[in-house]
Amino acid sequence: MDFQLSQEQEQIRRLAKDFAVKEIVPKSAHHDETGEFPRQICQKAWESGLMNTHIPEEFGGPGLGVLEGCLIAEEIGAACTGIGTAMEANNLAEAPLIVAGSSEQKKKFLTPMTERLAFAAYCVTEPQAGSDVAGIKTTAKKIGNDYVLNGQKMWITNAGVADWYYVLAATEPEQGSRGMTAFIVSREAEGISVGKKESNMGQRASDTRAITFDDVKVGSDNRLGNEGDGFKISMSAFDHTRPLVAAAAVGLARSAMQYAVSYARERQAFGQQIANYQSIAFMLADMDKNVEAARLLAWKAAWLIDQGKRNTREAAIAKAFAADTAMQTAVDAVQIFGGYGYSREYPVEKLMRDAKIFQIYEGTSQIQRLIISRQLTTESTKANV
Repeated sequence: MDFQLSQEQEQIRRLAKDFAVKEIVPKSAHHDETGEFPRQICQKAWESGLMNTHIPEEFGGPGLGVLEGCLIAEEIGAACTGIGTAMEANNLAEAPLIVAGSSEQKKKFLTPMTERLAFAAYCVTEPQAGSDVAGIKTTAKKIGNDYVLNGQKMWITNAGVADWYYVLAATEPEQGSRGMTAFIVSREAEGISVGKKESNMGQRASDTRAITFDDVKVGSDNRLGNEGDGFKISMSAFDHTRPLVAAAAVGLARSAMQYAVSYARERQAFGQQIANYQSIAFMLADMDKNVEAARLLAWKAAWLIDQGKRNTREAAIAKAFAADTAMQTAVDAVQIFGGYGYSREYPVEKLMRDAKIFQIYEGTSQIQRLIISRQLTTESTKANV
């Protein structure tokens, strides 16, 4: 067992940290206030090699592992998770292709992502089907060699800027999750309409919209896997991306902790630093231990999938723990700042707003607990716990 990062991994982390400090921190407040999509920042991130990091080398990408992705996600998340989500959304959309796409499909859709700045979106959530993915209503009807898609997706990150969408649709609705099929759909396909940008509480730099598919024709060559494989493909993608989400949450929690520590050392009350009071000191100690634990959980989940091992349980644990850590750390940071923490002039207010979505997207904290409990109670997992 070795927790030492390699020289290459240290360089990747340093690159991400330097980029975050120079390019993201000075502009994060602007993008939070305006909701403007950070295209220029993404352009620089793409040029620096900080986007699309998991695309295999044979398709033009760097072929980095999920652990390296976690190093990047934490540093970017420490600067602004809204901008980080805009950057990281590509990884979620690309993951099903990397997991289940043919060589021809990977070349067609992944290679262009390495040749210019481009975006993609993962389209699964619907107005009446969030956590209950099996309840999706979007359908794909086979007509000749094509499929015709009808339905609506909701809360889709990067929907307004994406060149293509990963879409989950029901080809046999009566079969539930076993009747779902996955497709790659070009933004240019006729019949696609994209809704207005949602005005969200936090992570306002990311582009979140509804998408409607109205008799959208998709060729069979854009189907991932076989009919009925869609649910499995969609869920397997999360094993690759949930460690990244956990790492981004760690970055946010780390920033909240650092702001809280700095303020607690500067703020005087009753003749001494408030950091000297046990009530504050214990809050800071809990922040530190939870950030450290969350990071290690994210790294373990990432390491497992990089080794070709199943990490569904570990990815869910990491995502749930890190999301809860980010939220609690941000809340406590606001408490330590007192009235100042409630003001938009101080950074912890934004961190608290940004943190909440970690307990919701890519599977709510409740869904993660459901996954963990189901894994825990299966015979194949008991021996490994």
